[in-house]
Amino acid sequence: MMTATDLLNPPLQRSFWAKLTPALEKADALFHKAADGLTPVADLFARYWVAAAFFSSGLTKTITGSFTLFGHTFHYPLSVFPAESTFTLFEYEYQVPLLPPALAAYLGTAAELLLPVFLLLGLGTRYAAFALFVFNIVAVVSYPELMEAGLKDHQVWGLLLLITLCHGPGKLSLDHLISRLVRR
Repeated sequence: MMTATDLLNPPLQRSFWAKLTPALEKADALFHKAADGLTPVADLFARYWVAAAFFSSGLTKTITGSFTLFGHTFHYPLSVFPAESTFTLFEYEYQVPLLPPALAAYLGTAAELLLPVFLLLGLGTRYAAFALFVFNIVAVVSYPELMEAGLKDHQVWGLLLLITLCHGPGKLSLDHLISRLVRR
């Protein structure tokens, strides 16, 4: 039954946007929660992408071989020591500023084999990312015949390293695990 007050004050009709706003807020919250859940995976993937590129490059610069100890021959898949071809590359192709070619070959090979491991594991991540960021710049400067496609790869790696440097390693890292253990 309607009263005189009901006639004077009819119920307000909610606009389309007023009805839609709560649903949009729920969708936005769900989207942010999903993105927050994927962030550690994205951080790990970015670290992996760069680490794989540099580590595989380092593998091409090393020697494989074997050694004999007490009559048994041990084979190793790689060494941190540069191959003879690596010394030739640093002598004639790469023009690393301020370093003699032999030292640049040793340091470059070691950097490409060791720093990506730290980056991937997320151990000393910001330091490893910074060192690889500088190494990446030196690599571009040192190899003047780098093609356009190679330059784009170095730009992507540099950007991912810069993001890792600024953002940190994320939750899927040894740095995060260590910091949680230390805070206990």
